[in-house]
Amino acid sequence: MSSIALAARNSSTMLRRNLLHARRYPSLTLNLLLTPITLLLLFVYVFGDTMSAGMGGGADRSAYIAYLVPGLLLMTIGSTTVGTAVSVSNDMTEGIVARFRTMPIHRGSVLAGHVVGSVLQSVASVVLVGAVAAAIGFRSTDATALEWLAAFGLLALFATALTWIAVGMGLVSPNAEAAGNNALPLIFLPLISSTFVPIDAMPGWFQPIAEYQPFTPAVETLRGLLLGTEIGHNGWLAPAWCLALCVLGYVWSRSVFDGGRK
Repeated sequence: MSSIALAARNSSTMLRRNLLHARRYPSLTLNLLLTPITLLLLFVYVFGDTMSAGMGGGADRSAYIAYLVPGLLLMTIGSTTVGTAVSVSNDMTEGIVARFRTMPIHRGSVLAGHVVGSVLQSVASVVLVGAVAAAIGFRSTDATALEWLAAFGLLALFATALTWIAVGMGLVSPNAEAAGNNALPLIFLPLISSTFVPIDAMPGWFQPIAEYQPFTPAVETLRGLLLGTEIGHNGWLAPAWCLALCVLGYVWSRSVFDGGRK
């Protein structure tokens, strides 16, 4: 069997293994999903009118739903990948990876299974949160089929980027609890982005923190694709962030994994 065929076969096996784990132990994924869903319901039904009025649009809850949902879809990806860090750390600390190293399998297939499985879970989570958003009034009637396709591509690319970073965090964590704590910035960064309010509504000293991070360009690009708002330079900045994080996470993860240390 060629090296490529072996890698594909082993990666498929590891993917099935990770999907089976997710199916048998769904509590972690469901708990992480509660964060974006709870924030969605809280900000729409408790703060929606006030937030919309503060942004100059009048007390219009439906307008704030449209503004909020793109950012929460990306926050959902960040929440889901926290589970990836925990899962990778469990594999590293419970001895299964040490056993895999003694078997004639492609070394990269272990990480590939985690990454592909996590991306699929992220996409499923985004669909679920999107369904909740649609149920409470989110609509994207102006987006064309091409814009929907571009939005889906951005979500998948963003999920891949954050997953590789989460894999690296899981590999360097001494246990599952530490992995979950190390991955918390993937949940907190959307809170200080343009997800909830425009950047120009923030204090001047805080605006660079919100602007120069990966979530804000992705949020603005997704918002523009779904709602027809201005994208500007975010259209190239968002995929650039994704590609940079993919490369960083991949190199970091392979270096740690191949080096045999956490």
